[in-house]
Amino acid sequence: MKEKTNGSHGRTKMEKISQNDVAAAQPDELNQVRKERIWELDAFRGIAIIGVVIVHLIFDLTYFLDMNVKTPAWFDFIQENGGVLFIILSGICVTLGHSFLKRGFIVLGAGFVITWVTYVMYLTGLAGKDIVIYWGILHLLGFCMILYGLIKKLPLFLLPVVAVILIVSGYIITKRAYDLNGFARILAIFGFIPYGFVTGDYFPVLPHLGWFITGVFLGRTLYRKQVSLLPKVPSKALPIRILSFIGRHSLIIYLLHQPVISGIVAIAASLKH
Repeated sequence: MKEKTNGSHGRTKMEKISQNDVAAAQPDELNQVRKERIWELDAFRGIAIIGVVIVHLIFDLTYFLDMNVKTPAWFDFIQENGGVLFIILSGICVTLGHSFLKRGFIVLGAGFVITWVTYVMYLTGLAGKDIVIYWGILHLLGFCMILYGLIKKLPLFLLPVVAVILIVSGYIITKRAYDLNGFARILAIFGFIPYGFVTGDYFPVLPHLGWFITGVFLGRTLYRKQVSLLPKVPSKALPIRILSFIGRHSLIIYLLHQPVISGIVAIAASLKH
């Protein structure tokens, strides 16, 4: 006897089996919608790190070689306030990922590597005590990322309120120096500057935590869909790709450029004398 089968039912069942087999055979990435990186955040971070490298180069040339490098007013303004862009971008980006705690400790650790390098430069006589970075931008960003676990629990409407309070109070606090001795000098981390405090780079928690929270607010509003706000811009164009590449590797560039540039210029200065 010839076995009878329901053609339609048989095809449906086989189709289901085939689909399941194919799905099981595909990598996990093909079963999920892959999110593309937001190009403008990488590119703007690339521009920011290029600016940081230029500023540090000019500083080193002035500090070690006594070169009189004249810069225009707009450059001086960016030099004084450009770090805020980095901080806001970091606040935006932290809302787009999930490993903020791990990355926070990595960035904070990188900051203390910079502290150690600059302190060794001071101990070896390559630079004065004012070159030592006790609490720079990497320390700050790492601290803020670690603190994000608490910040993200705040209601959206409270973020700008908290940000403004921290920014305003921070600029008031950092306007003057304080009589702090011994362990109390650690309050410099939060913006209470002790008398006689000198450092090569300084980004206290106040007011800069407020700028970081500003970035968090922008990330949770403008980038809540986690897509580019400028989709029509040719992000594959070579200049943008270069800036984006630099931005994606900004931490490594920041870590390497300071000891490399400072070391080369310091050695050149010692040979000159």
